[in-house]
Amino acid sequence: MTRPDTPRPPRKSRPQKGRPPRKGGDRPDDGAAWIWGHHAAQAALNNPKRRILEVIATTNTAHALNILHPSLKIADPKTIDSRLPPGAVHQGVALRAEPLPRVRLEDVAKPAGGVLLVLDGVTDPRNAGAILRSCAAFGARGVVMQDRKSPPLSGGLAKSAVGAAETVPAATVVNLSKAVTELNERGWLTVALDGEAETALPDAIAGHDAVAFVMGSEDKGVRPSVRDACAVTARIPITDGAESLNVSTAAAIALYEWSRGRG
Repeated sequence: MTRPDTPRPPRKSRPQKGRPPRKGGDRPDDGAAWIWGHHAAQAALNNPKRRILEVIATTNTAHALNILHPSLKIADPKTIDSRLPPGAVHQGVALRAEPLPRVRLEDVAKPAGGVLLVLDGVTDPRNAGAILRSCAAFGARGVVMQDRKSPPLSGGLAKSAVGAAETVPAATVVNLSKAVTELNERGWLTVALDGEAETALPDAIAGHDAVAFVMGSEDKGVRPSVRDACAVTARIPITDGAESLNVSTAAAIALYEWSRGRG
């Protein structure tokens, strides 16, 4: 005798593994990133190397910046707020764009000449953005950063850079110590900035036309392995009124000192 089929209870859906979808944020799920603020957005729109996926702006800002991108959508400030990380000061405009093409070390270091900045552990987007802004102001060839320990060239960094994230080449490397060694071999004077160094910065770079300043994070400074790879360690002379300088301030002073007398 056959048993009659009995209905089975409905199967419970299992929770999906992985991260929950993000609302807004600097890095959307498709790998693109948000850029906001007048100067940062306009520089990105003017950069032929940036692939813009979406632009949202208020009516007034779209007219003021003369935004003609085909993806432009008019939105109110609250709608723009909802697409961005909390606290993002967008000034009425934001855009979503793919990352810039990767820049290699040799792209900024060959041939030797001018000034470079090597950032070791500078992870704060505002500091990194301010450094890029100083690089643009003093004509630096570019910056060198570790690929996995540096902020993206978008979001808060782009806002702080005031457009310089689109104009200053940022090379990424896997190993900073090896990158510094390669710069030495290519004819660059690599200078690790350290407040405890005996040599003052002006003396360290005197007579050199190809200088790469190596800047460390404010809490740890330049890592020993990276500092050991540098040709020179130097300090910025300051009074006892302050224990140290903010890394972006130190970068600006170093760039100014190098540019002084070089036109």
